[in-house]
Amino acid sequence: MSADPARTAAFHILLEVETGGYASDLLHARTANLDPRDAGLASELVFGVLRFRAQLDFILSRLTKGKLDLEVRTILRMGIYQLRYLDRIPPHAAVSTSVELVKRARKRSAAGLVNAVLRKVDRDPVAWPDRATRLCQPEWLLAGWERQFGAGVAERIARAFLAPPETYVRAAAPSPGLEPTGIPGCYRVTGAVPAGLRIQDIGSQSIVPLLELAPGQTFLDLCAAPGNKTAQALESGVDCVACDLHLRRLRELRRLGCGLVVLDAARPLPFRRLFDRILVDAPCTGSGTLGRNPEIKWRLAPSAPAELHGLQQSILRNALGALKPGGRLVYSTCSLESEENEAVVAPFCVVRTERRLPGLQPGDGFFAAVLA
Repeated sequence: MSADPARTAAFHILLEVETGGYASDLLHARTANLDPRDAGLASELVFGVLRFRAQLDFILSRLTKGKLDLEVRTILRMGIYQLRYLDRIPPHAAVSTSVELVKRARKRSAAGLVNAVLRKVDRDPVAWPDRATRLCQPEWLLAGWERQFGAGVAERIARAFLAPPETYVRAAAPSPGLEPTGIPGCYRVTGAVPAGLRIQDIGSQSIVPLLELAPGQTFLDLCAAPGNKTAQALESGVDCVACDLHLRRLRELRRLGCGLVVLDAARPLPFRRLFDRILVDAPCTGSGTLGRNPEIKWRLAPSAPAELHGLQQSILRNALGALKPGGRLVYSTCSLESEENEAVVAPFCVVRTERRLPGLQPGDGFFAAVLA
């Protein structure tokens, strides 16, 4: 049997994710030259396995004994996902391609195991052992969301993260395949993404309007990379300085034509002038983006939100020192955790806060606070 390009790409991407890679970046790099159908299947397999990993591993634990090599476990996860969650793939194809893949992964001795295990997989209902497995989320995250938002909302958030996210873009005007939203310039994609438009989640696009930007204002974007919010702010005609800790990431913003500064925003800022508007899109756990970046939930430690709190508060304190009297600053994260949101802004003069919760509002989860 010839190599299957979609499953081969998905297999290698999932292995790289295990060592710290990010699925979206790896898919973009590894499937660029594939047939669109193969690229689509590779994406479905990668994100499906990452979203439903807890369920896949529970099923796997009932069908196998002993420790499995990572390569074999990854191929079995892919096979179980195809057999239980994908209607368009015939069972014999899911089994045979998995057996071939394990041989090509130089794990030929496991071919019989893979074949035997996958032939036992069915679509019968499963009594999951706990809600963490049923909802495919770490229990500590579920417990935190339940404390903050209630059990019903926590369940809706978790379920929303198991569905493929919708795509939104920035556009100057509507066109076929684009549906307007309540945010000016933000459109939901209902077909293929039109060429030349910047993909940016609706949650991300909801932050910049809170700054109330106007032409000629001085604007500081302290944690700018990858630059989506910077580009959105520049639409308002502001005089912009964009900053980031990493030169490599900041180079991606050169196309925007604004001032660029490499700096550590957790240290005192080097600017002599003050700014009319400042955006602090702080580094965070990203727990509001688990539908788009499902690998994050398996990496985060329960201590992560509290550990980021001090860094976020230092950045915010330094940013406020660069704000003009009467100016406006927006602090935002794509996190759902209170340690990174309300607890960070509590000591400061907060004018208003906004929150977006997956399952209740479209798009990723975001928190924003407007400070004077």
